[in-house]
Amino acid sequence: ANASIVPTARVAGQRSAYWCRMKERGHLRWVMPHDEEPLLDALARLSVAGQVSLGEGTRYVGSFRAHGLLAPVWDLPLATGAEALEEPAAAFRSRLADVLADTTPLTAEQRRARSGLLSRQLTLR
Repeated sequence: ANASIVPTARVAGQRSAYWCRMKERGHLRWVMPHDEEPLLDALARLSVAGQVSLGEGTRYVGSFRAHGLLAPVWDLPLATGAEALEEPAAAFRSRLADVLADTTPLTAEQRRARSGLLSRQLTLR
């Protein structure tokens, strides 16, 4: 049982953001409190703008979905720990807040990005 435990640490300054290490990669899993549809729109806008990553060597990989909440997930370099994510996470939260306020219809490119985000979503039951 101990071999299956995933090392996890909370990212300081962020609500429901957790760093974890899975074999040869680090990950950030961040349960977002926003409604699912506006959050997907915002992530699509950030994706098209090239602003969905958390910095060099990171990659948005998809999200978990449970009880109407999304938990976006990023791949991180293995050496990245929870403490190194404080500033990138705060910067992402700021970018996200800006695009969440945008209620204009998505462009064709943003709609395609949103479809891609949906295809990388895993529903947990």
